[in-house]
Amino acid sequence: MSWGLELWDQYDNVGQHTEKGIYFCEKFTHFLKERCTIEQEYARSLKRLVKNFQPKKKEENEYQFSWAKAFVDMIKELHDLAGQHEVIAENLQGTVSKELHVLISELKQERRKHLAEGSKLQEQLQRSTNLLERSKRQYERAFKESEKALDNYRKADADINLSRAEVEKDLCMLKQKAEKYRVIMNSKATQCEECKNDYASQLQNTNLFQREYYTSLMPKVFQDLQDIDEKRINKIQEFIGQCANTEHNVIPIINTCIEGMNKAANSINAKEDSKLVIARYKSGYSIPEDIPFEDLSVAQTNENNHTAPKQKTPADKNTIKSATLSGRQKTRKGIFGIFSGSKTDNQNEDFSDLPPNQRRRKLQSKIDNIKRDMAKEQAEREGMLKMRDVYASNTALGDPSSLDKKIEENAQKIDTLRHELQKFESFLVECDGKHRRHSASDDSLSQSVSEGSVHQQDPEQKPPINTSNMYQAVEGDFTDGDEFDNYSVIGTCRALYPFDGSSEGSILMNENEEMYVLEQDQGDGWTRVRRDDGSEGFVPTSYVSVHLYESDQV
Repeated sequence: MSWGLELWDQYDNVGQHTEKGIYFCEKFTHFLKERCTIEQEYARSLKRLVKNFQPKKKEENEYQFSWAKAFVDMIKELHDLAGQHEVIAENLQGTVSKELHVLISELKQERRKHLAEGSKLQEQLQRSTNLLERSKRQYERAFKESEKALDNYRKADADINLSRAEVEKDLCMLKQKAEKYRVIMNSKATQCEECKNDYASQLQNTNLFQREYYTSLMPKVFQDLQDIDEKRINKIQEFIGQCANTEHNVIPIINTCIEGMNKAANSINAKEDSKLVIARYKSGYSIPEDIPFEDLSVAQTNENNHTAPKQKTPADKNTIKSATLSGRQKTRKGIFGIFSGSKTDNQNEDFSDLPPNQRRRKLQSKIDNIKRDMAKEQAEREGMLKMRDVYASNTALGDPSSLDKKIEENAQKIDTLRHELQKFESFLVECDGKHRRHSASDDSLSQSVSEGSVHQQDPEQKPPINTSNMYQAVEGDFTDGDEFDNYSVIGTCRALYPFDGSSEGSILMNENEEMYVLEQDQGDGWTRVRRDDGSEGFVPTSYVSVHLYESDQV
């Protein structure tokens, strides 16, 4: 079907139709813009929601239960799902919307060109028709004047014949009059014939142009307008398909996020959480025995016999009292805590005010923190020693002696930490009731510090010492100012390659495994992570792809 044949007399309506089509494209552009805005706002809102409900550092002890870890996994998947909405907005705005703007510009330019050509042809046809009408009017006027001159001549000739019959009077005058009318008649007849020929010629030219106008010229204009309108329609079809494909492409990732949420839900184990509650709050005290009956009559008899009654020892009272306690014993803070001081803190340095199980966990956490600090100081020391060796081999890079003071300070810090470690390990041995020896790694570390030199290990081959575990956090009633807080989760990472974790302090990971980031790379090539099973350790930074929460602009 061709517009040029079917719509030959609907030029104005065709022009309005193409204009409405371009207007629809502009409307589609506004729709995509608002759609992208909604997707971006939704993604930002989801990320803000995830950030607001991320575990705080002081709340990490509560996130060792399976239901809490499942919640963290769920909001992690929600964060990834929010990223897919950002992908939708970026694709719609970067491809579909951009191409649509280009299409609108092309359609407007082509439509303007074809409409101008059609208007020009219409003016030519109108001008030819006006010339035809004017030549026709001239021919009609000449024909009427010729007829009138002929009638006048016939009347004059009739008057001559009548005069001959009646009288010969004024015959010469009548002949002159008749001759005059004859000349006028011939002139008008000639003029009429010329107008007739002009009219016939103009009619032929007008019909020829009109035939070409309706069969060739205007159909071409209509066809061009039809082509650009069909081009617009095909592009709209393509753009709607691209919108659908953009949604379709993210569905697998969204389904993966949903599967991750289902996996997190299935990982909740009420029995294990109940066991964890027992391990966390168990004091280690034995159940108090029955309170014995005190026979007052016997006591009275003994008094009469001047025999002193047997009293309960303080140890017995303490046993009964301590057996009824659960959790940490509260120390007196005074009004607004102004009477609390370092003296009370020093008295509880060995956590002797805690029940046995909680004290053991508290001491173990303190030891792990000290080991972590020692590993950090050790890594710094190795770096400074390497830098000093580099300076010594090439003095242009720096003065080796400039690092001596820092190395000495570092050695003092390590020595202080070593003494702290020995002290708290002795507390732990006292708590366990048996002798506990230092680990071989600690002995070698102590020896290296005392000798003033440290074995230089390659950070690419051996990681820092693994020190703490979120899911073996210290139990008890901790305040916000507790100095033994564990690492907080600062991001996530994905393993790019498998790692066997054979080195001390490192941890096994599988390819594409998702883990939590506890500590960024400190320049030694290792990153501290936590696996889903709760184990912590170091992995090579180059083996993982890290995503930090603080990098999200939410």
